Amino acid sequence: MKICIIGLEGISVGKHNVRDERLDQVDKLVKAKKKTYIQVELVDEGSALESDAIIVSSDSKTDLILKDLDFVETRLSKNPAEAETAVLGKLKNALEKEEFVANCSLSEEEKKEIAGYSLFTVRPVIVAEKQEVENLDALLSKALALAGYISFFTAGEKDTRAWLIKKGATAWEAAGAIHSDIQKGFIRAEIISFNDYIQAGGETQAKQAGKLRLEQKDYVMQDTDLAMFRFNK
Repeated sequence: MKICIIGLEGISVGKHNVRDERLDQVDKLVKAKKKTYIQVELVDEGSALESDAIIVSSDSKTDLILKDLDFVETRLSKNPAEAETAVLGKLKNALEKEEFVANCSLSEEEKKEIAGYSLFTVRPVIVAEKQEVENLDALLSKALALAGYISFFTAGEKDTRAWLIKKGATAWEAAGAIHSDIQKGFIRAEIISFNDYIQAGGETQAKQAGKLRLEQKDYVMQDTDLAMFRFNK
């Protein structure tokens, strides 16, 4: 997961652990030997087109929009096919209103038309105020959510850990985020919702309260689910 930082001082590029207070709450109950947060890679503007989301200063927002507008106008000047011209016109209108491409209402066909474009604002863009930079973890969490990601947790004596998955991912896909062998041998997922886990006071108490659910491959994971996967080794 790459997040591009543009025009914001005091943020270093490189690997960054995204502290999550919800994982901290779980860890207080488990008291594991190790705690592992979600890790993202922060990159500079040179890698913006390879990123999953962009966090930009208000001063730099216009620059991004102008770059995309210049790209769109250049494409239009080459008299493309009718379908491409139509979607380019739609993008041009939005960008001239200082709207991001990501916020345009595009059909699946229109998205296919621009799939190969080198557009900056086709990905989620967050315009951050100076005070938001002071709480970088919250800012990065916001970027992850806008990019369509959620977390699920695993908890045990050795490690309490957050795992990053796309919103809408199934239990089978979540198992693969941990290890391909778990995904291949998937039998079932044992799920406790975060609220049930915390309110009960941990896994054992949640089980005693009947809060553990047995879910199959197609179960859609919810943000901060506590999960344990049973699988054939």
